[in-house]
Amino acid sequence: MSVTMKLERAATAVGLAALAIWVGGMVALGACAAPIVFGKVPPPLAGDTMGTIFRRFDVVAMTCAVVVLAVEAVRALLLSGRPSLLDRIRGLGAIAAAACAIYIGVVASPGIMALHEAGAVRGQGEAGMRLDYLHDMAELLGKAEVVLGLLVIVLHVLTLRAQDTAVSTRTVTEG
Repeated sequence: MSVTMKLERAATAVGLAALAIWVGGMVALGACAAPIVFGKVPPPLAGDTMGTIFRRFDVVAMTCAVVVLAVEAVRALLLSGRPSLLDRIRGLGAIAAAACAIYIGVVASPGIMALHEAGAVRGQGEAGMRLDYLHDMAELLGKAEVVLGLLVIVLHVLTLRAQDTAVSTRTVTEG
């Protein structure tokens, strides 16, 4: 196996690990923890608790997004020839997922926390309407992150080169 193949596999493994942490965390928090906390913990403590948890996870998600984008750059640099359609879709999916994570971490979560700390209640008054909007946007983008992240995982597997051309030719002749 060539150095290029080893680097591509190593980069892909790092990217898949980052995606697993990122997507798994989104599912654990958004689909599991948040509904339970908001269903069992009274307001405003539920909002304070989940807001703090999501703010901490935003750093994890954005860090994983940067790692995944770096892996895309490495794989693009290692590619000989033009990227395939699946390579391009994988790269665009990674960029879109990263954009979602960054918007949530830089705009939505801090905005939600600031409104919540100022006493805004969802659906009540102008601040409550803004809180509703930011929460709905964060929820939509969070779901998009999960779908895009899963797509990128699948495409990492599908686009990983099985072996070098030279190795492939040798295997065919020896087989």
